[in-house]
Amino acid sequence: MITVEDLVKDFGPKRAVNRVSFTVQRGEILGFLGPNGAGKSTTMRMITGFIPPTHGKVVVGGHDVNEAPIEAKRLIGYLPESAPCYSDMTVHGFLSFAAEMRGLHGSAREEAVRRVVGMCFLENVLHQSVDTLSKGYRHRTCLAQSIIHDPQVLVLDEPTDGLDPNQKHEIRQLLKRFGRDKAIIFSTHILEEVDAVCSRAIIIDRGQVVANGTPAELRARHELAGSVTLRVQAAAAETVRGRLSSLGTAGKVTVSTDSGTVLARIFPRDKTVNGDLARSVAELAGKEGWRFDELRTEEGRLDDVFRAITQPDTRRQGA
Repeated sequence: MITVEDLVKDFGPKRAVNRVSFTVQRGEILGFLGPNGAGKSTTMRMITGFIPPTHGKVVVGGHDVNEAPIEAKRLIGYLPESAPCYSDMTVHGFLSFAAEMRGLHGSAREEAVRRVVGMCFLENVLHQSVDTLSKGYRHRTCLAQSIIHDPQVLVLDEPTDGLDPNQKHEIRQLLKRFGRDKAIIFSTHILEEVDAVCSRAIIIDRGQVVANGTPAELRARHELAGSVTLRVQAAAAETVRGRLSSLGTAGKVTVSTDSGTVLARIFPRDKTVNGDLARSVAELAGKEGWRFDELRTEEGRLDDVFRAITQPDTRRQGA
C-alpha cells in the first residue's frame, strides 16, 4: 500500500531526510521511531504529499503522490503533529467540514461524523468549541478527522500525544482494529506502544533508516538478548562458572557473588537457537543439586536498543 523509494529532503544546506526507503503492506502497523529532529515528521509529510521531496518518490495504493496527488490523497488519513484544528468551530462543525472536504454529503456525512465520534469518544464535547477543549480532546478530534472517510492508509504523527493512560489504551485498541485491513504508519516516542501495537518498526536517525524489523527482532539486537540469568544459593562461584561453561549451548559465562549468592549470566553460543540454553541450564542445575531462586531468559529492552542505535558516537560528535 505504501512504497517509499530513495526519499531525500533538503532544507537549504541541511539534509533532513537522506535516502529513506521502506514499504508498508495492507494489514501492517509500522512504528516510526527516532529522536527529535531525526526526520520522522518530514518523511510523513512527504508521504502524505504535504511537502514535495527533493529526490525520490512515494507511491500510495499504486498512485505516485507527486504525479497523481488527488488519487493518492483520497486513500490517506493524516494526523499531523500538534493536532491542528479550526479553534472557532465546534467539534461537530469541524468534523462535518472535514467530511465534506472528503466528498461526503447529507446522510453519508452525518453517518461518518457519528461513526468517528463514537470511535474517538467525543460524545461529551460534540457541541463544544475546539478552543475550549483539553489537549487530549483536541488531539482526539484531529484523529477523528483523519479517519472520517474510512481511508485505506493512515499516517499518524504521535497519535497518543497528550492522552491519559486510559485514552492511550483506547487509541491503541482502535489502531489494532484498523490494522487488520489498513496500512498504518505512526510515529511515537513511547516504546511500549511498539510492543503493544506494531507488527514492525523502523528507527530513523539523522535522516537515515538505521533499523527495520519486528519488535522481537529489534529487541534481539540488545547485548543481553538471549542470555540466561541464574541465581544460585550456597555454591562456589568458580564451580558454578566451570560447570556452566561446559554446556555445549553456552558461550561466555560471567559470575558475581553477594552474601553467599552466586549470580551467573550465561550467553548463548548461537543466538538463533531459542530455548535450548535455558533448558540446558535448568537441567544442569537440577543435576548438580543447586538451590536456585531465579532462572530467566533475557529478552532485551527496546529502549536500550534505541539508545545504542541513536546516541551520538565520538566520530559523529567531532564531525
